[in-house]
Amino acid sequence: MVNPAITNLAVTLGVMQLARKVDFDDPTTLFYVRVLYVTSNIIIALAYFYQYTRIQKQNDLTTLKYVEPAAPMSGKSEPSLVTTTVKEYDMLELQKGFKGALMGVAMMAVMHLYFKFSQPLLVQSILPVKNAFETKLASIHVFGKPATGDNKRPFKAAPGLFGGATGNADAQTDKASIEKLEQKASTAKKED
Repeated sequence: MVNPAITNLAVTLGVMQLARKVDFDDPTTLFYVRVLYVTSNIIIALAYFYQYTRIQKQNDLTTLKYVEPAAPMSGKSEPSLVTTTVKEYDMLELQKGFKGALMGVAMMAVMHLYFKFSQPLLVQSILPVKNAFETKLASIHVFGKPATGDNKRPFKAAPGLFGGATGNADAQTDKASIEKLEQKASTAKKED
């Protein structure tokens, strides 16, 4: 499978070349670009709503345990044990994606309405839709792929532009790591 960061770069460069040929000073053209942007965001919202309904309908209460690595900028130095259900995990992942989409809309609103940039409307009409449908959650709940291999929960961090990790360590699901943190937690409770 092609790295999503590379395809995003290619799409961005291609759409930026196309945007150079579009006359954004023409009110009619600008209106249609705005309509395209709003339509793409409606498609994204519908995709997230569909995933939400699928997660609620499946109601998968299978227990999911994993060791979440300490985030470098969070101030935590120790990894933490996370015990959740598949449904709760999927809902958190869905919430992250939706918040990211809303942040994109907010940034685009500032860029377009306040700074009067119109070219990014075209790029942001395509990339967020592409990204919303490339998530592992969409792969499972929209396209019906099984939650195995690359789609196994907890999801691995997406690779960076040049194939390396994005700086986030992946969650550990091996039994030894989980048992180590469970023993550590039970020891801490006994000492209290």
